[in-house]
Amino acid sequence: MQRRSLKEYLLLFSKGVAMGAADVVPGVSGGTIAFITGIYEELLNSIRSVNGEAVKLLLRFNIAGFWKHINGNFLVGLLSGIGFSILLLSRLVLYLLEFYPELLWSFFFGLIVASTVVVGKKITKWTPMVVLAFIVGAAVAYWVTIATPTQTPESYWFIFLSGAIAICAMILPGISGSFILVLLAKYEFILNAVKDLKIATILTFGLGCVVGILSFSHVLNFMLKRYHNLTIALLTGFMLGSLNKVWPWKQTLETYTDRHGEIKPLVQANVLPTDYLQLTGEEPYLLYGTLLAVFGFALVYFIDYVTDDHTTTV
Repeated sequence: MQRRSLKEYLLLFSKGVAMGAADVVPGVSGGTIAFITGIYEELLNSIRSVNGEAVKLLLRFNIAGFWKHINGNFLVGLLSGIGFSILLLSRLVLYLLEFYPELLWSFFFGLIVASTVVVGKKITKWTPMVVLAFIVGAAVAYWVTIATPTQTPESYWFIFLSGAIAICAMILPGISGSFILVLLAKYEFILNAVKDLKIATILTFGLGCVVGILSFSHVLNFMLKRYHNLTIALLTGFMLGSLNKVWPWKQTLETYTDRHGEIKPLVQANVLPTDYLQLTGEEPYLLYGTLLAVFGFALVYFIDYVTDDHTTTV
């Protein structure tokens, strides 16, 4: 477990804030933020450490040993930032998403472009298999962004599976867990279950999330240790493929009605900013959008500079 100074914990908290803000935006993954800020592997290791040994320590009332084993300080610092962000920034992000989506998506577009470059630099050797992994990652992420929801079962086994898949997507850079739930036609279903306090459904979904993230973190950790370049290439491809989702200028082709009765976009097509006003009747904010994309790009490089090899290990 790493020992951090107060300044480093504040930095960790700020990374959690950024992850929370990203998770609020549909189509953007908090895993992307974790990756570009240099805490992705530590996050996976911390999640993976919640295992049988941790349970044994807890049952023995060895709280100090349990806390050290699960890297508790790191998890609390990060999760506090995520929670703080969701509570306080979600209104701002949702406001921008509703009234100035072009500006918000422009910022995230620049951020993810730079993230793809920064993370790609961690690949030490490009072999044919690494290139293939990159292409596969990009293709899968792109397919996710253009896939449309279908009718799916409401049986408990599928609710469990939906939770497991969605939580795995949330820790993958470039893939949004909430968007996966939309694809599985379970986004509104789960929200309504929470609203109506359907305990059996909530517990089944929650159990799927727990099993999914604990299992998948082991797989990712194994892949990063044994096949580092292949895994990084795959994740970098995910980020590149997700750019289709965050392109700022879109024309809505199909809509759906959410649980509040509001009409939301379901299928959208990317359009050129020069055609955006004519096709949608909305202002493209091309200049401001470009400046925000450049700012997002520069911000990633700044974060990469600040976080690169600046963490002290004891």
